[in-house]
Amino acid sequence: MDKISELEKTKGKILQELECPLKASATNLVFGKGNVNAKVMIIGEAPGKNEDLQGIPFVGKAGKNLDEYLKFANLSLEKVYIANILKYRPPQNRNPTNDEIAGHTPYLLEQIKIISPDVLVPLGNFAAKFVLGGFSAGGMKNVEGISKLHGQKLEVKFESRKILVYPMYHPAAAIYNRKLIEELKSDFVQLGKILKQ
Repeated sequence: MDKISELEKTKGKILQELECPLKASATNLVFGKGNVNAKVMIIGEAPGKNEDLQGIPFVGKAGKNLDEYLKFANLSLEKVYIANILKYRPPQNRNPTNDEIAGHTPYLLEQIKIISPDVLVPLGNFAAKFVLGGFSAGGMKNVEGISKLHGQKLEVKFESRKILVYPMYHPAAAIYNRKLIEELKSDFVQLGKILKQ
C-alpha cells in the first residue's frame, strides 16, 4: 500500500465530504505530519492558532514542547506520525463538542488504519477518552480522565489487531501548569523504555 497516496485520498475526502461549521471559521485543514511508516502515532486534540495558519499539527508552543519531550523517549518527528482528533480549529481554542468529534474521527480512524502503528500515544483527555472508549465519540463518557490514565501501558483492539496505548498529558497543559513538566518528562522516558522492549 502506498501510504502517502492513501493519506492524500483521506485528506481529499475531508475537503469534499466533511460538513462542519468549523470549516468556515478555519484558515486551513490540519491533517497530519511525520513518518508514514512510524510505529508510534501521536494523537492530539485540535489545532490551535499556529496550526490553523500553517495547516500542520503541533507547530506552536505546545509543538515545540512536544519536540523536546520526544527526545526523552529517543524519538523525533522523523520517527512518529502526528494527527489530531479535529482537523479544523475550534474558535478561541475551545473544547471540541461531541458532534465535532463524531464528524471528524472517521478520518482519524482512516489515518490510523493507513499508518498502522504499534503504539498510540493520545495526548490529553479528549484523545485518550476517544481511543480508550473504543474509538467512538459515544464511548468517551465511561473513560477516566488523563490525570488517572497518563503513563499507563494499556491496550485496545483496532480492527483485527491489538495496539498498545500509552496516554499522556497534552504538552499544552504543562504550559499552564508547570508541575506537569516533570510528569510529562517521566512519561516520555517510560515510553522510550517500552519501545525498546
